[in-house]
Amino acid sequence: MSSSEPAPQVALDDPAAANTGQASEQEDQGQAHRPRDSKGWDGKLRVDRKAIVADPDAHSDQELSEDEGPPPEQLAADEDLLEDINEDETDIDLVHCKISSIPALRLDRLKKIERLCLRQNSITTIEIPDAFAPTLQELDLYDNLIAHIRGLDAFTELTSLDLSFNKIKHIKRLNHLTKLRDLYFVQNKISTIEGLEGLTNLRQIELGANRLRSIHNLETLTGLEELWLGKNKITEIRGLHTLSNLKILSIQSNRLTSITGLSNLTNLEELHISHNALTDLSGLESNTNLRVIDISSNPIEHLTGLAPLKHLQELWASYCNFSSFHEVEKELRDKEELQTVYFEGTPLQTSQPALYRNKVRLALPQILQIDATFVKAV
Repeated sequence: MSSSEPAPQVALDDPAAANTGQASEQEDQGQAHRPRDSKGWDGKLRVDRKAIVADPDAHSDQELSEDEGPPPEQLAADEDLLEDINEDETDIDLVHCKISSIPALRLDRLKKIERLCLRQNSITTIEIPDAFAPTLQELDLYDNLIAHIRGLDAFTELTSLDLSFNKIKHIKRLNHLTKLRDLYFVQNKISTIEGLEGLTNLRQIELGANRLRSIHNLETLTGLEELWLGKNKITEIRGLHTLSNLKILSIQSNRLTSITGLSNLTNLEELHISHNALTDLSGLESNTNLRVIDISSNPIEHLTGLAPLKHLQELWASYCNFSSFHEVEKELRDKEELQTVYFEGTPLQTSQPALYRNKVRLALPQILQIDATFVKAV
């Protein structure tokens, strides 16, 4: 919940506590840590704000894309951005520098680059000197104008690749990067999960805010621990049966009507499934290791289905349709590890706002936090 989330790296679904004692601080911090809805969503919030693409109408070339025009005019750099950098520097960070051409940086002066960050520029083509291939491990091209994945054939030492907030439609030319552990594609134009076969060392992949309608071609990624699929158009959870190491699944802001396909995910610790069309919580029988579940903004009326989750620590259920404190007590009181619940915006809160917190405390005496505020010690 990432990428990022992660998101910590602040994860989209990171339900961190947000109270320091004063009401205004409670509100501000609660808002800061609360999961954003689909309108303000940015992967798992690995950055503070949604990045703004410098020129949303510029594209890299015309391959396979009917709506892409010619590349923007590339202007010669009027300054040497690496003028004061030692040739042995291992970490290069050039964020929001109006870079349109990687070759114009003359990176070949540097000998030992391990991390290259060129976020929020106007780069259309990945053109990194092959001489960096033996040392480059992290490449961050978040928020540029890249439409096609090319130029990475030699970079087999990469462990992290961030191509979020670009214009990519197809995942291609990556399955030789077998050392990749983290792969980010937030906010692109991807409609099919493809081209990832053989990336068995992947630990997390972010595909949030794309055009996915289904989950396919992840079966070989058996080492995957985090999968972020929020803000797509997915109608069914499927194709995850081989991902037995998965610990975090984020699939909020999709079109799910039921919880399916999780029976093999016995190591799952976090499930973020808010902003869908769920009406009940059946389908979690095998996920007994879940610690965090976010079901907010679903038309769910009852808490039945949570009984197997003996290790549940955090339940995010804001803006659902729960109305019975008796049911809250019946379904959750036996969960000794439960510390945080979010019920704001439910009938539990809106029907009797003055009594709401006390009723939750009486039903669940083990709770330490209700919504964005810690419970005061008696």
